[in-house]
Amino acid sequence: MSRLRSPIVVGLLGLLSGSATGLAWFWLHAQTLVAKLPPRAVASRVTAEEKAKGWDFWTIEIDNLSSELKDEKARLRQESEQLDLRAARLASEREDLERLRADLEGMRKDITDHVVEIQANESKNLRMLAQTYTSLSPHGAVAIIHELDDATAVKILSLMKPDVVGSIFEDMAGSNPASHEARRAAILSEKLRLMKAQKPGATS
Repeated sequence: MSRLRSPIVVGLLGLLSGSATGLAWFWLHAQTLVAKLPPRAVASRVTAEEKAKGWDFWTIEIDNLSSELKDEKARLRQESEQLDLRAARLASEREDLERLRADLEGMRKDITDHVVEIQANESKNLRMLAQTYTSLSPHGAVAIIHELDDATAVKILSLMKPDVVGSIFEDMAGSNPASHEARRAAILSEKLRLMKAQKPGATS
């Protein structure tokens, strides 16, 4: 009994009693304390969600910026697709133009070859006609030349010898220098002179 009255024992009993009382009070008021802590808990949950997004924080401004970046990315993708379509269309049109150019070159070559062939055939035919007219009498040649146009007549006469042409003009003039045939002989003679003057190596 004397030990219980010892100051040390009394102090220890008081300390134990105070600790027990404090623990009992904390236990009774734990729910109230937890209710006062939700902001920290919410903050911890938001932080976890934000970290899952790759950020340590997330605000409405960042959300708006993210939305704008997505819209810009979509716009750039659309423009890129339009540019690709335009490039493909230009390439197709370029191929069409190259094909058309090749066709035109082929057509021009065919026309050029055909013209040369016609000119060669015409020259051959004109020489044959000149030989034929040379074998005729001047009067007979005049009768045929009368039916020809001036250009063809001059071409044929240019392939004939000068003395044969002179006989033909003389027959055309006849005894009446004022006749129609005489005037035509003068016209053909002038055209024949001009034609020979235009030939390479001709002297005026």
